[in-house]
Amino acid sequence: KTRSEVHAAKNRALLMYTSAVIVFAVGASYAAVPLYRMFCAATGFAGTPKVGTGRFEPERLVPVENAGRIKVHFNADRSEQLPWSFVPQQKFVSVLPGETSLAFYRAKNDSDKDIIGIATYNVTPDRVNCAYFSKVECFCFEEQRLLAGEEVDMPLLFFIDKDMLDDPACRNVEDVVLSYTFFRARRNEHGQLEPDAEEGIVQNSLGFGGYEHAPKAEIRKTTKDSSTATS
Repeated sequence: KTRSEVHAAKNRALLMYTSAVIVFAVGASYAAVPLYRMFCAATGFAGTPKVGTGRFEPERLVPVENAGRIKVHFNADRSEQLPWSFVPQQKFVSVLPGETSLAFYRAKNDSDKDIIGIATYNVTPDRVNCAYFSKVECFCFEEQRLLAGEEVDMPLLFFIDKDMLDDPACRNVEDVVLSYTFFRARRNEHGQLEPDAEEGIVQNSLGFGGYEHAPKAEIRKTTKDSSTATS
C-alpha cells in the first residue's frame, strides 16, 4: 500500500474508535440517573427501600416468633398543587421480622376535575431501610388517576427482613416510619409522567437529597442549545 492509503486507513480506524467512545459516553450520561436509581433500589443505597429484588422466597417470609415486634408508623403528605385528601388508614402496625403485613392509604380527589397523581416514598431509620425494609406491592411511582370526587383505598404489602436480627446496628430498632408524598403528575416532552414538584424536593422525599445527580436529558439539551445560540 502507498503511504496515503495507510494514512487513510489509520484515519478511518481513529474515526471509528472516536465515534464509539462518543456514543458510549452519550449513552452512559442518559442512563446515569435511571441506573443510579436501579442500583439504590437493588442495594438500599441512600436509604431507598428495596423493591422486587428476589428476596421473597417462601422460607424467608416466615415470622420469627421469639423476636420483638417492630412498630411501623405510616405518614402521608401531599403537594399543595394536588387538591386531594391523602391519609393512612392506620397509624401503625406491629410486625415480626419476616412477617408480611398489609396496610392501606386512602386518597380522595376533592376537585371537580379528573387528576393524575404520583407518589414517592421514604423509610427511616436508614439502617433498617437500607437493607431490610422490602415492599412486595405498593402504589408508588405509578399513575394514579382519580375522577372528580372519587375516593379509593391504596394497598401496601411489605415485610421487614429477618436478617436485621443479625445486624448489630439494628439491635435496638423498635420503630420504623414509612412516608409517602403525593404530587400532581405532569408529562414531560417524552410523554413520561413526572411529579409537579421541583427535582430537589422529589429527591429529598426519596432520601437522595444529599447526593449529586446528573442533569436530566431535557435540561442538558436546553443548556446545549443555549450555548450554541450564544456562540
